[in-house]
Amino acid sequence: MKWFYASVVLLALVIGCTQKKESLTEESSSNIRLEAKLQAVLDTALVDGAILIYDAQKEEYFASNLQHIEEGTLPASTYKIPNSIIALETGVVESDSTLFEWDGEDRALDIWERDMVFRDAFRLSCVPCYQQIARAVGSERMNAYLRKLNYPGMQVDSTNIDLFWLQGASKISPLQQIDFLNRFYNQQLPIKESTYSLMRSIMVLEENENYSLSGKTGWAIREGNNIGWFVGFLEKQDEVYFIATRVRPGEAFNMDMFARIRQEVSMEAFRAMGIIE
Repeated sequence: MKWFYASVVLLALVIGCTQKKESLTEESSSNIRLEAKLQAVLDTALVDGAILIYDAQKEEYFASNLQHIEEGTLPASTYKIPNSIIALETGVVESDSTLFEWDGEDRALDIWERDMVFRDAFRLSCVPCYQQIARAVGSERMNAYLRKLNYPGMQVDSTNIDLFWLQGASKISPLQQIDFLNRFYNQQLPIKESTYSLMRSIMVLEENENYSLSGKTGWAIREGNNIGWFVGFLEKQDEVYFIATRVRPGEAFNMDMFARIRQEVSMEAFRAMGIIE
């Protein structure tokens, strides 16, 4: 159970899709539909929280409940998406093969105890690698790019530059996560084409003949409470669906499953909505 203990130790330590609206969040209130099927997914998995899906074709949100979708919490490793963009835009990372050397010191997870390239650091969610990135970017440039990208809710200064997404006062909501992903997907962020291309590549989690899934998980622990994220988008032929899932374990939940449940709940939500089989 090294991964769980390590997570406790370490992790404790919408501009919109068209020009006619500035952000998804500004028009969301009239476009949100409650879906009992999504709440049933959470209940079956023995977790609490929220599932929010944005159907870009219908310009509609589908939510498990309304209580949590605008509540902000720490982004945890979902912040590796904007952090990666900022790393590429500032030149701190030059390509997906930029090397992060392991110093030989013990790390929270065995899979992080090796040299790895940027692509693997993202996919393996290497916290020490991204702490190195954040320190190299620095608090001044980090804040400037957060404003530029309109990524809200982060509280960054020189004292917390390598921890602000894991602990402290930073917060983002499921609605804001989808807004950011939608602008990223539609290339409405003020970043280079090469950054878009590389990020789209490293974010892919699953591809088959029916769909492609891209995204990032996250896990934060605050005041003893576990918060699990999955944010991303599913492409199916010419359709795209965005999702932000944030879960907390229920009383009967087996914590051995928490690392898996975030993405599994998200995929079950897509199935419950008939988006995939």
